[in-house]
Amino acid sequence: MCGMPQQPPVRSTPTRPSRPDASMSLLTNVMDHSLDDGYAEAAARKEADGGMPKTLRAKLGLAVGLVLAALVVTVGAAQARVAAPVVAKEREELIDRIDRETAAADKLEGTVDELRAEVSARQREALKQSGGSDQAELVGLLSGATDVRGPGVKLVVDDAEEASTGGDGDARETSGFSDTGRVRDRDMQRVVNGLWESGAEAVSINGQRLTALSAIRAAGDAILVDNKPLVPPYTVLAVGDGQRLSTRFQDSADGLYLDALRENYGIRTSISVQEDLRLPAAPSVTVRTAQPQTEKGTS
Repeated sequence: MCGMPQQPPVRSTPTRPSRPDASMSLLTNVMDHSLDDGYAEAAARKEADGGMPKTLRAKLGLAVGLVLAALVVTVGAAQARVAAPVVAKEREELIDRIDRETAAADKLEGTVDELRAEVSARQREALKQSGGSDQAELVGLLSGATDVRGPGVKLVVDDAEEASTGGDGDARETSGFSDTGRVRDRDMQRVVNGLWESGAEAVSINGQRLTALSAIRAAGDAILVDNKPLVPPYTVLAVGDGQRLSTRFQDSADGLYLDALRENYGIRTSISVQEDLRLPAAPSVTVRTAQPQTEKGTS
């Protein structure tokens, strides 16, 4: 049987697969040659030359730069040396001025104390001339113009014990301690008022005599008595019938208030009967509103 000769089947020649990053040739080239050829050649030449300029102009420029840098450092050092005596002189002048002002303030404070003592002496003399020595002594005692001596009670009030574990023993320097463990001005106000109410005839706190014009206030964490700061522990001296005064105070509302501070907040208190107490006179008794009553003569 004759027929058309069969052609062998045509087989396609397999092609080489393309690279996955063929479409990223530009990015690949940039990554492979991150440094331009010109920069690379300049860096190689500079490294071969030892990194130092070879031309005369470059050497002169480098020398001028070093000279300018040395000149700036030298001028700065010279100025600092010249200014040092001036600064030291100004410092000494400031120290001398502080010393002079401190001495002047101390002198004025001494003058104030002398004037207060003179005023107190004149007040006592005026009281003696105003109607009998007995009445004058009583008025002077009650007004705080004279020092007193007699039996009474000694009451010590201090911050809680935990308040003295930090800040070198200063409760007001202790961080993280609750204010409820510290004695406040309102606490001392209640203590003093309770003693007066219980029969005290004269009261002092840390050596400062209290009068009808005295004020117990606070300035930050400090307690002030007549604008003078106190330091704990607070020692309260009260002249009166010792045993009776102690019993009446402890049974009063203010005494129970002090007990509550001790039980709830750890504030430390102690009270004792004393046979002999000495209380100083108040620095000065200044009356701003009251006026002496004058008897009008009959015509």
